[in-house]
Amino acid sequence: MRRIAIACVLTLLGAGFVSGAALADDARAADRAAIQELMWRYVRALDTFDAEAYAAVFTEDGSFGQTKGREALKQMIRNLAQNRTADSPPMYHMIANTHIEFIDENTARMHSYWMTVFGAAGQGSAPRVAAAGRGVDELVRVNGQWLIRSRNVAPQD
Repeated sequence: MRRIAIACVLTLLGAGFVSGAALADDARAADRAAIQELMWRYVRALDTFDAEAYAAVFTEDGSFGQTKGREALKQMIRNLAQNRTADSPPMYHMIANTHIEFIDENTARMHSYWMTVFGAAGQGSAPRVAAAGRGVDELVRVNGQWLIRSRNVAPQD
């Protein structure tokens, strides 16, 4: 089946129906979607205090600020979870206004704004913005999968 698809694409290319640029655009669109999905997994792991899932979105030597390497990243999330109590409001991290800059085929930089919000602590209380800022993430493709090499939530302009 894959050979048939490749043959069709080559035929369409040869006939001028599909350009190399269109195929490159499709590849970039797939990369953008994969990076957006990566960042969704990042915030969900953080908000649910899933240390394993959190570390898995980083490269083996990946970093968040000064915390470097998957084991240290797992411990950072475990420490955050220990500081939560049963009556702590839920925590939500949001990443918005993203701009993905492709450096080369396997390297990208994502610029964004972020916000940490604590949900309502009870009936009649409002959500609370705990922090907000700008981020720059260095992303790399490893074995076909996009991962975070470094996450900087306080870049110096």
